[in-house]
Amino acid sequence: MIMIRHFLAATALGSAMILAGCNSGADSDAPAPAPETVETEAGAGELPMMARAMLKTADGKDAGMVSATEREDGIQIEVSATGMPAGEHGIHVHMTGTCEGPKFESAGGHWNPTGAKHGLSNPQGQHHGDMPNLVVASDGSGRMDYAIRGARLTEMLDADGAALVIHAKADDQMTDPSGNSGDRLACGAFSRG
Repeated sequence: MIMIRHFLAATALGSAMILAGCNSGADSDAPAPAPETVETEAGAGELPMMARAMLKTADGKDAGMVSATEREDGIQIEVSATGMPAGEHGIHVHMTGTCEGPKFESAGGHWNPTGAKHGLSNPQGQHHGDMPNLVVASDGSGRMDYAIRGARLTEMLDADGAALVIHAKADDQMTDPSGNSGDRLACGAFSRG
């Protein structure tokens, strides 16, 4: 009788140890924990609103990409350009999300919902779509991060969308309507994502 009690006690102890081992999180069939929610400037537990654009030249070659991310104080624009001529280039958000070559005139003028003048240095400026010049290195690459303050992505991506355009020459940051920045070399229409 005593041996049976020791046997039952040992069996119960062994079973408890096995069950404890199964519940330790090492079980591969257990569901994975939920991913952490990212806290952003859009609010606790929300992902920021974003849009992306793939830049193309008039002959359809890839010319980089652009992201636009809504922040509490505006829109963060990040540009990574490739295959561009070295030097400074005007770069702007244009008011229509269409990029039909060869001149990309379908993108319309600069995004300017407030009716301002052109240029970061213009005392009567600036368009929401105005940005500093993009500096392109000798290998054809250029990067830029710029915040459009006081702007909302929902305004930029209105019914007809928006596009980012890289111009042939530097923007003088003063002259209406586009700072004498010349032809449009590359264009990318924004889409949410």
